Amino acid sequence: MTKSNLNVALIQTHLFWEDPEKNRTHIENKINMITDDVDLIILPEMFTSGFTMNAPKVAETMDGKTINWLKTIAKSKDLAIMGSLVISENDNYFNRFVCITHNGLLAQYDKRHTFTLAGEHKVYKAGTEKVVFNYLGWRICPLICYDLRFPVWARNVEDYDLLLYVANWPKPRINAWDALLKARAIENMCYCIGVNRVGLDGLNYEYPGHSGAYDVLGYKLDQIKTDTEQVEIVTLEKSPIEKYRSKLNFLNDRDGFNLEV
Repeated sequence: MTKSNLNVALIQTHLFWEDPEKNRTHIENKINMITDDVDLIILPEMFTSGFTMNAPKVAETMDGKTINWLKTIAKSKDLAIMGSLVISENDNYFNRFVCITHNGLLAQYDKRHTFTLAGEHKVYKAGTEKVVFNYLGWRICPLICYDLRFPVWARNVEDYDLLLYVANWPKPRINAWDALLKARAIENMCYCIGVNRVGLDGLNYEYPGHSGAYDVLGYKLDQIKTDTEQVEIVTLEKSPIEKYRSKLNFLNDRDGFNLEV
């Protein structure tokens, strides 16, 4: 099945520190309040815990409570739901993005650029594989937070339609978040969506939201307020992607490169 328009719910939410059960309940309440027809729900980075380095406390398996909770929601609502959480696998911890549909796990991506400033590289194993998956005829590339600062990793050599970032991006550097989301949409001639959390975490870091959706020319599509909990529904239209890529041809002039991982 291919959809010419994709209805996406951006859930900008507070996260309870290192408390998966509370976060699942809080997020499910927000999901149940959505009355629009939605194809895709996007949650923030580490949506069960906040951006914690205490992986042993919050880590789950790919058959754990949160994955099964996501499967239940996806099946009952007949949609896809995605975000990142802490996963324990093969004696390693991963900051892993998952996409779950009514049929179960569709795709997973392990964060490539672990945030060295917070010591994430000492706790979580970095991913090595870029992922592009197909959902309802849309080619989607998922990335996580700090990945946003590295345009080579995001470079659209796969002709994807939608670039996604889930994040815990703090207030002092939010200007970079705003600028880079817009830049990624423009340079890759794709829709670009970033979903960030709000509120204070257990280390007293503040997160101001600024979640957003940008079209292939970098124009903002949503009306999300900056630092409040909010669910915003945006509709992405497939036709402008082909129209502007054909008309402007910018991607045809992109540089070739070999990326070492």
